[in-house]
Amino acid sequence: MLKTQLRIAFTLTAGLCAAGIASAADQPVIGLITKTDTNPFFVKMKEGAQAAATAQGAKLLSAAGKTDGDNAGQVTAIENMIAGGAKTILITPSDSKAIVPAIKKAQEKGVMFIALDSPADPVDATDALFATDNYKAGQLIGQYAKAAMAGKPAKIATLDLFPGHPVGAQRHNGFMSGFGLQAADAKSNELSKSPEVVCMADSFGDQAKGQTAMENCLQKNPDINIVYTINEPAAAGAYQALKAAGKEKGVVIVSVDGGCAGVKNVKAGVIAATSQQYPLKMASMGVAAGVQYAKDGKKVKGYTDTGVTLITDKPMSGVESKDTKVGTDLCWGNK
Repeated sequence: MLKTQLRIAFTLTAGLCAAGIASAADQPVIGLITKTDTNPFFVKMKEGAQAAATAQGAKLLSAAGKTDGDNAGQVTAIENMIAGGAKTILITPSDSKAIVPAIKKAQEKGVMFIALDSPADPVDATDALFATDNYKAGQLIGQYAKAAMAGKPAKIATLDLFPGHPVGAQRHNGFMSGFGLQAADAKSNELSKSPEVVCMADSFGDQAKGQTAMENCLQKNPDINIVYTINEPAAAGAYQALKAAGKEKGVVIVSVDGGCAGVKNVKAGVIAATSQQYPLKMASMGVAAGVQYAKDGKKVKGYTDTGVTLITDKPMSGVESKDTKVGTDLCWGNK
């Protein structure tokens, strides 16, 4: 009798263990690789991806480059995630061209790649792209800046990302287009120029570098009255430089991101207007696509616009916008 009971218990235990192993094997594994793990935009993206993975029974592997532009770090992360069983990898490329060979190598092993926020170069190097329409984001703040000038001659400084990055080019050229200046289309990675743009400088999306870039621009042309910035940290740096020069009240600063710190700066009057984007939505959509791929083997394709909204407390006629209350409700980072 005892032997029979032990045999039944062993059989049940073995069966439960086998079921557990099978369940773990069936669990979708999804990777998320961001440019850095310090920028609030990517912190929120990771939070959104983790929440979506937990809700849908997936395992999330996450990694980030040490700095914006750390391609080697992202390549290593891809290799580690494939070794960890990831069949879908979500990535915000630090170097849109240099990352492509690693992506292609992984795709040959059946891994689906979805770019979030930033496209690869070429765009179709990844299976899909879930991102803000960065050209439209630029156009919105360009239209706003044009209306804010009310016909006065413009002397523009652009604090850009760095040369050749698609997001930097799209926002810059979109701004130029929205302002009514000659501009390349959204497919170009070259920054458009115009006589109205009296200074162009790279900020790398960093506050300290943005401040230095603005200081250099003011040395070249102290009469700058419009500042376009690639993102809100660069805008905060630009404001500090302008304030130190006693020129902060006479300059319109516009930007892109919509983080909570940036929306606070709009409310405080540091930034006149910003185009808000939605990283949590990008991440949750990416995870859902990865779970679906694990179920049916069908890859998502093409570009999905995750939305953009102009946020300002000083609306301009003819330019659609929402106020900072709406911006705060939808922002990311520490409120």
